[in-house]
Amino acid sequence: MKTLKIVLAAGSALLVLSTQALAHGDEDHNASPPAIAAPAAGAVSSTGTLAQPGSAAPQRLADGSLFVPKAVQRQLGLRTRVAKVQDVPASLELAGKVVANANAGGLVQAGQAGRVEAAGSSLPVLGQVVRKGEVLARLQPVINSLERGASQSQLAEIDAQLAIAERKVARYAELAGAVPQSVIDAAGLERDALRRRRGALHGGLNGAEALRAPISGVISASHVVAGQVVDAKEVLFEVVDPSRLSVEALAYDPALTAGIAAKASAAVPGGALDLSYVGTGRQLREQALVLLFSVRPGSAAVAVGQPVTVQASTTRSVQGAALARTALIKMASGETAVWVHTEAERFVQRKVTAAPLSATELVVTQGVSQGDRVVTDGAGLLAQVR
Repeated sequence: MKTLKIVLAAGSALLVLSTQALAHGDEDHNASPPAIAAPAAGAVSSTGTLAQPGSAAPQRLADGSLFVPKAVQRQLGLRTRVAKVQDVPASLELAGKVVANANAGGLVQAGQAGRVEAAGSSLPVLGQVVRKGEVLARLQPVINSLERGASQSQLAEIDAQLAIAERKVARYAELAGAVPQSVIDAAGLERDALRRRRGALHGGLNGAEALRAPISGVISASHVVAGQVVDAKEVLFEVVDPSRLSVEALAYDPALTAGIAAKASAAVPGGALDLSYVGTGRQLREQALVLLFSVRPGSAAVAVGQPVTVQASTTRSVQGAALARTALIKMASGETAVWVHTEAERFVQRKVTAAPLSATELVVTQGVSQGDRVVTDGAGLLAQVR
């Protein structure tokens, strides 16, 4: 009986063990461990810094800085420049306009009242290349009936005198030897003078004036059509050399013009003008002094009369960091600021004080430290991150 109890106890133990083994064998050993929750956006890490958001989209963090992943930075085309605080030349901003060079521009004006006629098959057109001395058009004189009648009467009188002089010369030729040679020569001179008078009067009455190009260049303006009657001194064509232009700028404070350096620039659509300082006039125009700059070869294309803003360098200096103008942005309050790349995927906005330096650059005098990486390309796109 005792032996039977021991056997039953052992069997019960084996049954329990086999049941537990079967339960363990049904488990999935390939199941992943429970996922660990990512830190919330703007959460503070154990080190006291802001943790990066879990998503790959750019976000504005709680302290106002931006989190921008590397992939998004490449899509936005962000570029930075290391700020170097140093002494840079101070710049003077002047309002100006593009003008034709005095030695590379000219006007074609009517010398008298007349009717415009084409010199060839047609009149010159805008942009046409011409050479110095080339006939652009002809001006047929226009006179009233009284003046024409007086000229024709004078021409008839000269014709009569010329006929008498020619007969006199012919008669003296037949009497050669009987008439002194001095008398024969005098008759010939009188005949030649009458011929020249008749030719000059006839040419002035019927001849057309040739309008020639004063310089080599292109036709920049045309103010006539075929058959148009113009008055004396009226401008008919304007010719300029586009490779030799100038810029006139106005300075309302004569004290500011002292110490202007030779280098200057002006921003225009599609690029910038590289300018050289020529000189300053000593006569006021519109209550301002006129400063003349020449446009250096290779600058952007501009048109005569186009307004520009000239950035003229001076001999004075100011301490700051030279940056591209595209780095500066406007805040909602109207203040200026820049974006500084502080970490690999973090950008911080800083208020700055800036002044113009050139057509493409400005100098930041406050708000940027030595070695800061300032965003120069795509700064305006960062401000749209919310």
